Amino acid sequence: MSNKVEVQTRNIRLTEKIEEYVNKKAGNFDHYLPAIDVARVELTHYKAARNATDRNVVQLTVYGKGFTLRTEERADEALAAFDHALDNMQSQIERYKGKHYHGRGDGRSAAEAAEPIFDDETGELSPLVARKKKFVLYPMDEEEAVIQMRNLGHDNFFIFYNAQTSKINVLYRRRNGSYGLIEPELG
Repeated sequence: MSNKVEVQTRNIRLTEKIEEYVNKKAGNFDHYLPAIDVARVELTHYKAARNATDRNVVQLTVYGKGFTLRTEERADEALAAFDHALDNMQSQIERYKGKHYHGRGDGRSAAEAAEPIFDDETGELSPLVARKKKFVLYPMDEEEAVIQMRNLGHDNFFIFYNAQTSKINVLYRRRNGSYGLIEPELG
């Protein structure tokens, strides 16, 4: 049984050849991971892209019970971008299976499957959260946060109090070397 495939396009005509190719390839994800229900493929063409290799963008998202995996790839041809996205998604599925399926044939969650850890001194059960850390947040702007992140050697993320918005923000490094900013809001 193959998973459901949803194909969406923006600024590109969905030809029969493209639709057939996408449905054939994306419809086989359940062979890699049976829990996948839906694969959504979004093909977008940007006419005004600065670089020819950024004109065709493919966003590939797979949904299953309790998880969502997503990848985005760019190329000068739509099907080439789709093929790159397929390769990337297959590696994401393998990573997901490695984290969530290997060694857990009984279907338990990570917290349930973890062996209880006992404190050597008291013999009591240790809490699930093993370490809590407190630190002082100093008001700063985004540029100062980037400098602090670099100076402290934090490679992945940096939490700071944004003086301009009066909120706590998370600065993180993106794969391409630029920075992203998370501005949390209460839901």
